[in-house]
Amino acid sequence: MEFPTQADNKFDSSPMKIAFFSTQPYDRKFFDEHNAAFGFTIEYYETALSEKTVNLLHDIQAVCVFVNDQVNRPVVEQLAKRGIKIIALRCAGFNNVDLQATTDHGLRVVRVPAYSPHAVAEHAVAMIMTLNRKTHKAYNRVREQNFSLNGLLGFDLFGKTIGVIGTGNIGKVFCSIMLGFGCKVLAYDLYPNDKVTKTGVSYVPLVELIEKSDIISLHCPLTVETKYLINDQSIPLMKKGVMLINTSRGALIDTKTVIAGLKSGVIGALGIDVYEQEEKLFFRDLSEKIIKDDIISRLSSFPNVLITAHQGFFTQEALTQIAETTLSNLRSFETGDKLLNEVKLS
Repeated sequence: MEFPTQADNKFDSSPMKIAFFSTQPYDRKFFDEHNAAFGFTIEYYETALSEKTVNLLHDIQAVCVFVNDQVNRPVVEQLAKRGIKIIALRCAGFNNVDLQATTDHGLRVVRVPAYSPHAVAEHAVAMIMTLNRKTHKAYNRVREQNFSLNGLLGFDLFGKTIGVIGTGNIGKVFCSIMLGFGCKVLAYDLYPNDKVTKTGVSYVPLVELIEKSDIISLHCPLTVETKYLINDQSIPLMKKGVMLINTSRGALIDTKTVIAGLKSGVIGALGIDVYEQEEKLFFRDLSEKIIKDDIISRLSSFPNVLITAHQGFFTQEALTQIAETTLSNLRSFETGDKLLNEVKLS
């Protein structure tokens, strides 16, 4: 498959038209602000990209999508028929894109490989602190003039063993923060990082990490190998009362098995910022509707479970980097320059 040449990438003198899907008010704010330097024409859609909504596109040269947009083969085929040549992900993950289909149809794919890794790492720490010291419960109690401390007992993080699965950009930052708390940090990664080791982190086999950790935090991508990494085989190996944190991808954990782990007491606390079926829930106000997802409803019923709606990335610094990198990716394609953040079929 031959990709478009530099000449092919160039459009007429009018600004490139880009369709943004799954947009929220904050997307418009940051992209409009930074687009002033690029001059693209942007059409915003609140709806997600799917086989149905792809029909909305007319006279568009590029699409910009987020984590829950569907970029499967049927969608890619329709994009190609409409003359769209590039898909810009305004996120790091790309498991929702059929790369074989984009390759077959000559569509380029770019992403934002790093956007303030501190944002997600710090959110993971915030979830740990909240679950441990129960500040969310204390806040609600005091507002109701209940100043009792019963049920709010926590533990010192100092000296605890933290297991970090995945030491990419976010995982490295998370390790550094936990070392600052005086924790012992164990890590597992297919590609150990010598720089991480020099900070005091110990790489160990996955089974050893699972068995020894007081807190396990997931910071790895979703692949065929990592899907349901936390399952009915790994949970029984964990310390009784372990805290499990997932700010990476929902399908890293088998949620039904995790619920069983919560009921048995093996999992003492769970914090998730991602959920396998989140595309039907997250980034929406459903406060006046009946939630039909029985699994998320069951999770919400546990007093030792904290759920946030894919909020980890949501800082001013991260949104600034996302906007700047996404627009720069599209400008590089428009001018025929090398796509530094291109995602290719391996």
